[in-house]
Amino acid sequence: MTAGTQGWRMVAALAVTQTVGYGVLYYAFAVLLQPMAASLGASPAAVTGALTASILAGAACAVPVGRWLDRRGGRALMTAGSLAATGLVVAWSQVRTLAQLYAVLIGVGVTTAMVLYEPALTVVVSWFSPQRRAKAVLVVIVVAGFASTIFMPLTGLLLDSYGWRATLLVLAVVHGAITVPLHALTVRTPPQLAVARRPSRLHRAAVVRAALGDRRFWWLAVSFVAHGAAMATMTLHLVGLLVHKGHPVTFAAAVAGLLGVLSVTGRLLLTMLQRRLRLPVVVAVVFTVQAGAAIALPVVAGSPVGAAVAVVAFGLGFGVASLVKPALLADRYGTVAYGTIGGILATPITVARATAPLGAAGLLAVAGYPVTFVVVGGACLLAAAGMVARAWSPPPALGGPAPGDGVGSGSVPRRAGFVAL
Repeated sequence: MTAGTQGWRMVAALAVTQTVGYGVLYYAFAVLLQPMAASLGASPAAVTGALTASILAGAACAVPVGRWLDRRGGRALMTAGSLAATGLVVAWSQVRTLAQLYAVLIGVGVTTAMVLYEPALTVVVSWFSPQRRAKAVLVVIVVAGFASTIFMPLTGLLLDSYGWRATLLVLAVVHGAITVPLHALTVRTPPQLAVARRPSRLHRAAVVRAALGDRRFWWLAVSFVAHGAAMATMTLHLVGLLVHKGHPVTFAAAVAGLLGVLSVTGRLLLTMLQRRLRLPVVVAVVFTVQAGAAIALPVVAGSPVGAAVAVVAFGLGFGVASLVKPALLADRYGTVAYGTIGGILATPITVARATAPLGAAGLLAVAGYPVTFVVVGGACLLAAAGMVARAWSPPPALGGPAPGDGVGSGSVPRRAGFVAL
């Protein structure tokens, strides 16, 4: 099997494992929330806190996981993470107290850092050349974009037939049967981690220092943290807004469900546009459109057509960050320390996603939906401004080491290795 064939086989496998992983480890929770709360004798808010704790646990593991990936690749890590996640889903089905639920979901959060987007995309980015990298990343995230579309209805059907505990047992079997063998059999060590060509620890450290000394990295962080907070808030509060405006729950849920499908559409549209325009500029425009849609939603959401149009406009940017982040990081800083740099960036983004909806709930109670969604729109505008600032900030001064691509070479990069992105 050639390296190219093996790489695309790995991409296909990761597309499947990401779909199953997100479906079981993340999206199923929303469907099971109410019956879990009733069974455990806890409020929905208290049970939701377990998911927040899970996400924060994943954020805490992002950097050490990234370092592992840079040094050893993803096969052992992702296989072990899949096994552990499967066992934890089984344990989740047996919890009897709120404390047990928190403990299990914190463990699930740790495993998500080992098996979901960050490690999967690190494996893909590290394997492929810059010419094929964007296509490979696109395949994984487009397929995984259907995780909610597949697993939320599936979880609902299982719940209606078997109850939430049996549903989790079935989902654990599905998760283990698919993700464990695919990670074990298809994930391979990227070319630059071959023993003879492995970059040194000092080389990786130099790449990380160069990235952290680049103001463009920090503008990127501002942009993605603000955007992540806005996306998480919209996900949690969109249905409530539509119901508040007088729509039936079924209509509100159906419109909110468009976000998953639209995230795929937006990723494909962005891929076509970036061939003609600079990627940061396209992303800034998308974020600005989202800002307008969020601010307009409380005004137009009383009409079914107005609500649908605003959600479509917002949803087209829903999955943009997961597509552009690998491109912007790898093309500028290379791949020899991609996992570590990506983990550093992922940490505040994940924290924002976990905590922003809680802050928005507090704001909602005090100020209502219009003010809350203006704040969401403001976060999108901040994301757009950060992307513009990142595009126009000058590169660091000459004089120190900086990252190059590092694919298959491991040579010490030059400051001139920074690219226009």
